[in-house]
Amino acid sequence: MIDISTSYMGLPLKNPIVVASSSLTGSVEGVRKCAEAGAGAIVLKSLFEEQIVAETASLSEHADDYSGYGEAYDYLQGYGMELGPQQYLDLVSGAKKAVAVPIIASLNCDSGGRWAEYAAKLELAGADAIELNVSIMPTNFKQEGHTIVDTYLRILHEVKQKVNIPVAMKVGPYFTSFANFVDRLTHDRAEAPAYSVGWLGKNKDHGKITWKSADGLVLFNRFYKLDIDIDNLKLVHGQPYSSPAEINYSLRWLSLLAGKAGCDLAGNTGIHDGRDAVKALLAGAKVVQICSTLFLHGLEQIGIIEQQLKSWMEAHNYEKLCDFRGLLSQAKSDRPEDYERLQYIKLFVGME
Repeated sequence: MIDISTSYMGLPLKNPIVVASSSLTGSVEGVRKCAEAGAGAIVLKSLFEEQIVAETASLSEHADDYSGYGEAYDYLQGYGMELGPQQYLDLVSGAKKAVAVPIIASLNCDSGGRWAEYAAKLELAGADAIELNVSIMPTNFKQEGHTIVDTYLRILHEVKQKVNIPVAMKVGPYFTSFANFVDRLTHDRAEAPAYSVGWLGKNKDHGKITWKSADGLVLFNRFYKLDIDIDNLKLVHGQPYSSPAEINYSLRWLSLLAGKAGCDLAGNTGIHDGRDAVKALLAGAKVVQICSTLFLHGLEQIGIIEQQLKSWMEAHNYEKLCDFRGLLSQAKSDRPEDYERLQYIKLFVGME
């Protein structure tokens, strides 16, 4: 009998198919439809850091007359922080009541700060886990790369300090040394930040802290796509949906990190059908996240992917996902060099 149940960050899932954060999961009704279609878990539409900041700033404008009165000003600031995400908290609690599958709240952010306190509110609202979709665009000419990495670590650290539920990081691939970044992100370690430690407050270990590690890593998020309208001379949105061809980069890093990263891996981007899901699982993913294929083909694609996965397993005599998960990862290969430069040489030079 084919069993495709699995776990992700310690959460039991009936299958490895996770609906990624999008407008499809931005309402209780949307969440219910995804669950009825067969999703193993659901990531809610993201709450953006800018939404929280905007709500607070709006109330702060009315607090200018109180700026000389610390307690009153702080109260209005705090009220803004309380008010901003209420609808999102209602979505979390409503989704938990509506479906039986794990609900993962999503925060889209690019800095640390007080907004991380919302993570605790998400846990209280019933979220089973939190996904941090960190999208830092390195456009500052004066900002050095190591400070950007520290920002990712800081965001994760601050949220992990606030909650007891699992936390996943959804990141892009654009790092100078991605393997080292993942190593730092997925293993607890004591080290000093590359920039000022003032935000850490007093610590007794000569400026070092023990960075909190991620429970899950989602590879990869898709940054905002930009295009140019040459007829009207203006910037426009690029293609919002992924294509199956985009799975290649995710597969490379899934296969390189499986068995080495200190957390569960989720394959994302370019996964459109059951064959794509099988590829990600063979590379070492615990789960696969799907989104674009649902917009292109409808929610029934969840059931189709599930059936295609089961059919492939049956054809290859696998009864459980663990029978083949990571089978084609570098860690389990007797030719690990094939996952790196030698593959490139073979392709372009023909050298064996």
